[in-house]
Amino acid sequence: MVTSDARPAARPVPRPAFTIRPVADGEWEAWEEIDALAFGEEEPAEHREFGRAIREPERCIGVFDGDRLVGSTASFGFSMTVPGGAAVPVAGVTAVGMLPTHRRRGGLRAMMRYQLDDLYENGGEAIAALTASEPAIYGRFGYGLATWAMSLRSPRVGDASGLPLPDPAVRLRLADPFEALPDCLEVFRELAPTRPGFIARTGAWERRKVLDAPDKRNGASPLRCVVAERDGRVRGYAYYATAPSWTDADNANGTTRVRECLATDPAARAALWRYLFDLDLMRTVAVSSLPVDDPLLHLLADPRAAEPSLSDDLFVRLVDVGRALASRTYATPVDLVLEVADEFCPWNAGRWRLSGDASGARCERTSDAADAAVDVRELGSLFLGGVSASSLAAAGRIDEVRTGAVERLGRAFRGDVAPWLSMGF
Repeated sequence: MVTSDARPAARPVPRPAFTIRPVADGEWEAWEEIDALAFGEEEPAEHREFGRAIREPERCIGVFDGDRLVGSTASFGFSMTVPGGAAVPVAGVTAVGMLPTHRRRGGLRAMMRYQLDDLYENGGEAIAALTASEPAIYGRFGYGLATWAMSLRSPRVGDASGLPLPDPAVRLRLADPFEALPDCLEVFRELAPTRPGFIARTGAWERRKVLDAPDKRNGASPLRCVVAERDGRVRGYAYYATAPSWTDADNANGTTRVRECLATDPAARAALWRYLFDLDLMRTVAVSSLPVDDPLLHLLADPRAAEPSLSDDLFVRLVDVGRALASRTYATPVDLVLEVADEFCPWNAGRWRLSGDASGARCERTSDAADAAVDVRELGSLFLGGVSASSLAAAGRIDEVRTGAVERLGRAFRGDVAPWLSMGF
């Protein structure tokens, strides 16, 4: 085995007729307008204010046609839970957009090139992640689908009867969402190490989940908060709103919209869901995002009636394969040589020996024969432990060179719980 700290030079790529650089003072209004035009909507004032509070100016990039700003992207310096419970630095990529007049001219590729080169060359985060408005775009830049989100709409009547009876030691209390925020964050931080994909909520991000602009309510009430307490300590909470509706016969037909429901123990969790499924005048409970293995499916009397549906969520890109794979632990001992293909970031290409177990890992360059061949995109999919190596191999995305390598890879990467993106960005 041979190792080296030397970093191969990036492969030269043709440069488009654009200038790519960080956004400067005096250009922020035009930079924000890119987002509104690219996504076709104007953000309410409360959300624009929040966007400015979380902005990291040195990580905001513009695409310029001459002196005109025509494209944008940015990243956040996040900390995200990975398998094993550690929180590691991750670049949360966001605000990717081009003016409609400048699409399909190489601007997006140039932005991705600049952003990933900058992270690698300046020793930034070894992992980048994003949520995609159009998933087909990002695979060619090495981003692999790593997490799914489950949403559901469940009839209130019937399913509530399947929930456990309340534990008398758990008391529920309505609270102002902002006033209860410190207690809710304590619950969140206790849970964060238990599930890959949790992104730390610090600074202005602490209030991300309680933003409640009236323009975004779509006919629902202001955001509500209910907390579950045991012995005077908050052990769970739910953020929700109610959207009243009536049939032609004046029968109540409202919907309880659940933004987030988290709890540290089964009794608190059951108490919160029983509350949410038992609100007067509401006929439906709609939950926007849950882990695919959320316990709620085992609490409902009729999970079929809940109509769960899946959607792609977090896409992961290994910027530096060696550092990224060494940053997490592995469920079973692993010692495999991976032949990695990475057309967009060629410094990752080549053979890497991954060795580790539940206590830690190493990933170093080697000249030994490969056990499996894999594109960096599929390594991104595997990284958080929610995607099966055998399913990727069956799809032709992993090439098994040595018999049994895919099985060993899959056992090592998979975790006990499904990863879940706990907060959009």
